[in-house]
Amino acid sequence: MPAPELILWQKIRGNSLGVKFRRQFSVLNHILDFYAPATKLAIEIDGESHFENPKAILNDRIRDEQLEELGIKVLRFNNREVMENLEGVLIKIQENLPPLSLPL
Repeated sequence: MPAPELILWQKIRGNSLGVKFRRQFSVLNHILDFYAPATKLAIEIDGESHFENPKAILNDRIRDEQLEELGIKVLRFNNREVMENLEGVLIKIQENLPPLSLPL
């Protein structure tokens, strides 16, 4: 697992954000970096080529559309974001999760 993925995994694994994420989860013919089945939230951590290479950009767009047709929301972050702004990445993920249910 690349370093940015490993660093993020250490922060989101288990129920640390109130939802269980799985890593390297298969949906259709896609392998998602991280996926929370209960909330249908996928997280992709991509190298710079995914944001600079026109073919990679198109492939990611098609993939995201296919996943969205299944009701899966995809959040994409690049390696640099994870390495330099981990707290911001975690905030963005939390914003896309349902509020935590606290016991009464």
